[in-house]
Order: sequence, then C-alpha cells, then structure tokens
Amino acid sequence: MAVARQMLASLALAVGACVFNASAQSLPAVQEFYFDNDAAATPMVAVAGSSGDLVDQLMKQRERGRKTLEATVQLAGVAIAQGRPELGRSLYEQATAAATATSVQGRSVRWNYGWDLFRLGEPEAALAHWSAAQGGLRGNPSWVPPTYALALWTLGRKNEAVQWYAAAVRTEPQQWSGTDRYAALLPGWRDSERSTLAEIQQAWAEKPPAWP
Repeated sequence: MAVARQMLASLALAVGACVFNASAQSLPAVQEFYFDNDAAATPMVAVAGSSGDLVDQLMKQRERGRKTLEATVQLAGVAIAQGRPELGRSLYEQATAAATATSVQGRSVRWNYGWDLFRLGEPEAALAHWSAAQGGLRGNPSWVPPTYALALWTLGRKNEAVQWYAAAVRTEPQQWSGTDRYAALLPGWRDSERSTLAEIQQAWAEKPPAWP
C-alpha cells in the first residue's frame, strides 16, 4: 500500500493539478420506458484484480500505450479510493479529453466519473456527467432511471427522484416494484446506495405518480 501511495504521488506530480468545475445541468424529460442496454455503463478495467502492484501495472499500461484510456480511468478510481481526489480528477479530465463524448468509450469515461464523484459526496456533479453519458446515446438506457433517482434523492429533489423511479417500474415492474432484487440488479452499488434506493421505492409505493 505504501509503495502504491508513493507511485500515485509521483504520478500526481507528472499529471499536474486540475481544477474541476461542474455546472448544474438540466436533466432530460422522463420518458415512459427505459429498455435499452448500454455498453458504456460498465467499469473501465485495464488490469483485473486488486494486487499490491496494481498501480505499477496500470502506470506501465499508460507508458506502453496499451489500453491507455482504460488504465487512466482505473488509476483515477484507485487514486480517489486512496484519498487522492485531486489526482483522480486530473486523470479523469485527461481521459475525458482523450475520448470523443459520443463514443462508447467517451460515454463510459463520463459514466465512471459520475460514480466516483457521487461517492465523493458530489451528486450534482455526478448527475452532470451521467447526463453527458446518456446524451451521447440514442435511446433510453436502463441504467438511467435508478441512477438519476439515487442522485436526485440525495440532493433532496425527492419528487423528481420518485418520477424517475416510476420510469424504472413502468419498464420492468417485476424487477423494480419491490426491493428484493436490488442485489442482483445493482451488483456494483454499495449497500448504502441500495438502501437509499429502497427509500425511493417506499415513497413511490406510497404514492405512485401517474403517467404521463
């Protein structure tokens, strides 16, 4: 762990500081259904596992030009997880600049960045990146309703959160009407995030919004 931190510190000097500014973005209107799969909505991984030399392996990937984008995003996540959010932001900004916003990789960078920002306690910035990730795709991806609902509820925009959750229920009522399938449906979410979604589900169940 100490070696990894030293390597991240060296990387921080090489990358330089990055000032991140996220302006609030208005979300698209809620649609009736969200059936579409989205290849971009997945963690970007250049090196599998969590071995002690993970940072070293990822830095070598960047140096050699192999899976550079994936390695940069994965390094960003590692940096944030190890308490180096400034370095994580800098790496994410590098990745964002390197990938076309409407490409699968570009949207995946933004999707991943959104999750790390949310877990840094910045749900509004997370929403902006998730909205950018959605905006590059034609169609209505299935990850959008529960993810937006989570961020909006965290921001105190509870009516909006319930509206988005209702879209998930309309799309797949057997999956989202209750909470018993959350672990299977949302394996990458933390327990606290699934608990928050359960609060939204309860609010939806008490007063399901009408459509349209």
